[in-house]
Amino acid sequence: MNQNHLITMLKPPLQKDKISIPRTKPILTMLFTTNQIRLFPLPPQKQAALNLGSTNRFVAVHIEPATIGTNQVLSWRVDNDSRLAESAQKLKIDLLNLSPAAGFFVAFQVAFYGGMVLASPFIFYFIATFVFPALKMREKKYVYRGLGFGVSLFLFGVAFCYFALMPIALAASQKYSQWLGLSANQWKADDYISFVCKFMLGMGLGFEMPVVILTLVKIGVLNYRILSKGRRYMIVINLVLGALLTTPEVITQLIMFLPLQLLYEISIWIAWYWERQERKQAELEQREGFARKA
Repeated sequence: MNQNHLITMLKPPLQKDKISIPRTKPILTMLFTTNQIRLFPLPPQKQAALNLGSTNRFVAVHIEPATIGTNQVLSWRVDNDSRLAESAQKLKIDLLNLSPAAGFFVAFQVAFYGGMVLASPFIFYFIATFVFPALKMREKKYVYRGLGFGVSLFLFGVAFCYFALMPIALAASQKYSQWLGLSANQWKADDYISFVCKFMLGMGLGFEMPVVILTLVKIGVLNYRILSKGRRYMIVINLVLGALLTTPEVITQLIMFLPLQLLYEISIWIAWYWERQERKQAELEQREGFARKA
């Protein structure tokens, strides 16, 4: 898989969500062949003056070459296809390199983050070979289980970010720029690649939190009481992560904060359930011991 394929995989969230368009404003979509050139807000009086022959809110016009006598001219043709109206409402942003060296930086970022993902299993393996000699057989078993669940949760976190959070974050960023009166149809490619990769990696690592916490609970480093007292600190930590890894607006930060905090709360209750089961088992063994002595 080369860098072109990786960049192609990172682009779909740009077209997942819808842009914010006032309901009172008709939109003209201009296309050349099958390529969308631009969207134009179209006041009603101009729509009537252009005689587009459509009363729909979203109007699509094809720019096509035509021959009049010996002259080649461009003409337009109104297209009432409903699919073009849907495409006009989708987020469409062009990624640009704005300096001679920008392409090299984009390639480096793609290689760096892709290498991190590919190298992570080997990094975990080398850490494990360093730590495992100090662990007992029972503790090693829990670590092995944790690694298995950790990989699954990491992939789930990345997929959740890619398919659910990323389109919302990108659409919110564009809407905020439009609210400020700024154009947001073109973004720097290196900034976009960096943001998307950090966001997905951060979400994947965040989804591994229950595995780390519950493995430490099984080993005996943490317990329900410590986790319960640490709830207020985790709220702050998850909010900070949401601020650092997402766009600087509240909605996206909360969307990232909520699943991370929910995973922490689930970890607390699992730790409580495990301790409860262990107490019951200890009490049962104690009663059986007294019964044997009697």
